[in-house]
Amino acid sequence: MKRVHLVISGDVVGVGYRAWALRQAQDLRLSGWIKNRDNKTVELVAEGEKQALEKFIDFCKKGPDLAWVEHIEVKWLPVSGEFMDFAVVY
Repeated sequence: MKRVHLVISGDVVGVGYRAWALRQAQDLRLSGWIKNRDNKTVELVAEGEKQALEKFIDFCKKGPDLAWVEHIEVKWLPVSGEFMDFAVVY
């Protein structure tokens, strides 16, 4: 099990990115959260199997059809096991 922290920049706020990422994370059986930040980036923390997290990162690099991803900051961290599911945080 691994944990990853992502900060996604580009045109990713207000284009359905969070809802899309939620579905992707659920399909991959990941836990964690995603939220919009005040600086118009999206931040997320996800935990799960490393292979599923790597696939999720690849998905996040593209995003949904209406999004334009400019950059993703990726940080691998120790797993905490604190999450039961994946959720959108407001």
